[in-house]
Amino acid sequence: MTETLISDVVVIGAGASGLTAATDLRAAGLTVTVLEARDRVGGRLRTETIDGAMLELGGQWVSPDQTALIATLDDLGLPTYSRWRDGESVYVSPDGTASRFTGDIFPASDVTQSEIERLIEVMDALVAEIDVAAPWSHPRAHEYDHVSFAGWLEQQTDDVEARDNIALFIADAMLTKPAHAFSLLQALQMASSAGSFSNLVDADFILDKRVVGGLQGVPLALAASLGGDVRLGQPVDRLEWSDAGVVATTPSLRVEARYAVVAVPPNLYSRIDYVPALPAKRLQWHQHVSLGLVIKVHAVYETPFWRESGLSGTAFSPYQVVHEAYDNSNHDDPRGTLVGFVSDEKADRLLALPADERRHEILGSLASYYGEQALSPAVYYESDWVSEEWTGGAYATSFDLGGLSRWGHDQRVPVGPIRFSSSDIAAEGFQHVDGAIRVGHDVAAEIVADHRA
Repeated sequence: MTETLISDVVVIGAGASGLTAATDLRAAGLTVTVLEARDRVGGRLRTETIDGAMLELGGQWVSPDQTALIATLDDLGLPTYSRWRDGESVYVSPDGTASRFTGDIFPASDVTQSEIERLIEVMDALVAEIDVAAPWSHPRAHEYDHVSFAGWLEQQTDDVEARDNIALFIADAMLTKPAHAFSLLQALQMASSAGSFSNLVDADFILDKRVVGGLQGVPLALAASLGGDVRLGQPVDRLEWSDAGVVATTPSLRVEARYAVVAVPPNLYSRIDYVPALPAKRLQWHQHVSLGLVIKVHAVYETPFWRESGLSGTAFSPYQVVHEAYDNSNHDDPRGTLVGFVSDEKADRLLALPADERRHEILGSLASYYGEQALSPAVYYESDWVSEEWTGGAYATSFDLGGLSRWGHDQRVPVGPIRFSSSDIAAEGFQHVDGAIRVGHDVAAEIVADHRA
């Protein structure tokens, strides 16, 4: 039997963005119902205890520029702690040689290091010209959006190692797609959302702090304050809309509301049957965004053995299966945890392997950074978000070549009483929890203003 609820607003998706919007709306005096397809809240934030180890399977870091997230943490009383970073980092060169270094520039020949530094300056100068809220408004947006990031780098330098390392910061580490699959404009937007390309290069900036107990504490706390207004296990399969309002239906619920907030990533918009159909232009651009692909690897050891040899745990190489790795040890935990990432085409290959072969390759890659002790973790776990039905990849969606300048301006345009909210369509904080929260606040404010008009 179908239960009918009546609210001012129905929010579809109980991630950080949807729950932020719902919290603001209720604070403004509107009634809300949040419908979540999963049996948990948090979306791409998830903290689990696996074999006795607390692991953050999704998003986890807080950087100084993420002021919306920091304000939310303060409001919720969730403390943070600094990521371990004392000691030297490790870089593995194209020939497999592991070298220790300090600072942001990977050890290479003087010529290659000079090229890396020059390209960082070029990127920073281009990023400074970009309006993070409207990158498509740049005078050369069409040009920048029709050359791949890989193609542009080839135009800038013949130094392959320099190109590979600059590409890593956007392709492997952020958009989790090959550098030939997205445009220079998309790369500039990614860097602009973090304040500069230099910020993405600086691991101590972009991966500054973590939340005690895990970043999923944010949506958990928001959902707790909303109480019974959050309904789990309720995938919305139909959304009827008109100027009069909306009706959202799940297999067991029917929610009548004045407004709807679709707070899921754009790759999931099509899981809902809209009646009438969304405008053709929206349906078109939905086909030109896609999630990246990354495997997040967790390896827990009895002690953080790398610290004893003077290593920070920070490691990079575009030539390794694990392109980056960090000390991810938990607050007040005597054990040591390493987190590593395998993205895009490397992840394609590894996901096709049997689990034991995949583990062998990944741990071998970690050993290339940290030595043979990395081969024997007490706990090993892979977060594979592409296998999550209600996510389908990680970290976030981005446009294909030419898509950002063609359709980007349409991402946050309402459709009648329907608004859209997620980190994927944020400006500052794009594809981070900070962006999810910012968009959630914005959408709630728009609805409140419209409701009171």
